[in-house]
Amino acid sequence: MKGLRGVIGRVRGWRRGWHERSKLQRIDLYTRVTLCSLVWLFLLTWGLLPLGTVFDRGAWAVAIGATLLAVNVAQSVLSNVNVRPAFDHYRGAEPFPRRRLRLPAVLLVVLSGLLIALMAVDGLADRALPVMAMDVPIAFGIPYALLVPARKFLLHAAAYIAAFVALLAAFGGTGTPLLATALCMALAAVLVISSVRPSGWSLSVMWQAEEARDMQARLAVAEERLRFGRDMHDVLGRNLSVIALKSELAVELAQRGNPAAAVDQMVEVQRIARASQQEVRDVVRGYREADLPTELMGARGVLQAAGISVTVEGADGPAGIGAPAAVQAALGWVVRETATNVLRHGDPTHCSIRLARTRDAVVLEVENDGADGTDPLDGGGDGGGSGLAGLRERLGALGGTLTAGPAGDDLFRVTATVPLTASRPEPGGRP
Repeated sequence: MKGLRGVIGRVRGWRRGWHERSKLQRIDLYTRVTLCSLVWLFLLTWGLLPLGTVFDRGAWAVAIGATLLAVNVAQSVLSNVNVRPAFDHYRGAEPFPRRRLRLPAVLLVVLSGLLIALMAVDGLADRALPVMAMDVPIAFGIPYALLVPARKFLLHAAAYIAAFVALLAAFGGTGTPLLATALCMALAAVLVISSVRPSGWSLSVMWQAEEARDMQARLAVAEERLRFGRDMHDVLGRNLSVIALKSELAVELAQRGNPAAAVDQMVEVQRIARASQQEVRDVVRGYREADLPTELMGARGVLQAAGISVTVEGADGPAGIGAPAAVQAALGWVVRETATNVLRHGDPTHCSIRLARTRDAVVLEVENDGADGTDPLDGGGDGGGSGLAGLRERLGALGGTLTAGPAGDDLFRVTATVPLTASRPEPGGRP
């Protein structure tokens, strides 16, 4: 699969940095920002609104309520700071330093004590207690749910709720308010675990898929390098050994006073060197040659790996098989370069490749959506076979043409036409 390996090798770097990875980073950022925003949403509703009843309940109630709000704000800030490393810990990117949980744990204890003290001085209405009790553990619980298994989180939540309700009962809480507080705190724990853990799991799966694609591309490039190295070794290894031996023999013959035989050996060395040079050229030419069926298969595989749906029409008909080898090689280059640029430019979701054969020509069309209004093949005409100018040069050698441009409805279309009467260029010319 030379075509697939070649395309993967060239798109590996910028695909990670631009296409799929950029989308994944946006999803990651959106998820983290959402969880961080939830902390403040709960603080401004469950944590702040019930405190409106403390102002007419004495100075102690106001002081405790203000302190509780300040500590709650500090806890929310720490929660936002810890969300990102908690996500990284969940997906195995890097461990979460346990020391970063010490201060949030202390603040959780302080918040719980302040809320109990507020109830002890009759600074909070009974109906407001369950609501505030729901908010107190939220900021601590969101990152903590990503750091421990779900079962352990629920056990710790149950233990915390039991201890909190027991302390409330010890300081005068009774009956319905205690039961409502316990139920509301249990609901808050379920809310945290059911929102945070699925988000972490989804992001973890997406990052693992991205890393797997990247590793697959790296392995494909390494395998292709090894293959090329083996081919070069097979071609040059034996011939270089013969050249070395014959050169040593020529030196010995010259030293023994037999220059005619030494000359014969050097003539043979010259012949082997020229043959080796031609063999190396053949290897390099074969390495760079584009094969249409292989390139179609490679383009389909790479585009689908990038999350782009692909349809290929006419590849199994006479247009894909019955055309001359030179025509197929030129169209293979078009498929390779256009597939590369479909990934590189815009934000495509679908790409269609159509091959058709008329009476005297083969027509290849590559069309993709998500075009950004620029020519994705322009600017690459460096003479090395990349970009619009390079493709036109290749097709022009066979009498073919290439057009590229917007096709309406956010589509971009590349059309290559090569006459079937095209003959292969002379040796040494551009393929």
